[in-house]
Amino acid sequence: MAKTFQDALGIVLREERGFVCDPHDSGGMTCLGVTAANWRAWTGKPATEAIMRALTPAMVSPFYQDLYWRKVGGDQLPIALALVLFDFGVNAGPARAVKMMQGICGASKDGAMGPATQGAVQAYGISIGWAKLIAKFCDARRDYYRELDGFLHFGKGWLARVDRVEKDALAWV
Repeated sequence: MAKTFQDALGIVLREERGFVCDPHDSGGMTCLGVTAANWRAWTGKPATEAIMRALTPAMVSPFYQDLYWRKVGGDQLPIALALVLFDFGVNAGPARAVKMMQGICGASKDGAMGPATQGAVQAYGISIGWAKLIAKFCDARRDYYRELDGFLHFGKGWLARVDRVEKDALAWV
């Protein structure tokens, strides 16, 4: 059975889990990986603790599809590759995820998954193989995390997340 956005979202939601308000996390109050600030901006409504705690996968699915999946070109890429870009986009921003892929594939690093980038990704993925491209992207993601100030506090979890998502993606190749 072919994998879809909903399958990728299930993995992201597994990683993001439920309600969190960690004082070490600059994102602040978060539920299912959605920050209160982003939910408020997307819905145009308040994002109180009660509202955030009440978020469900069905409620956040369109949010993730609009603000992350589409911005990383999820529907234009092989699903396994789309998964790793989507997950990193959720964690570090979709433009950063796309720029990282552009750097790997030799495309112009503008952070947009346009036709030129899609072509470069397709050509590069076909030339080295999708599994190798996924591994390269995940290695670059690990390197990115190791450079962050928050690595001492969050690093072990970030790297474990990359390992799990990479394993899931490789199972989809």
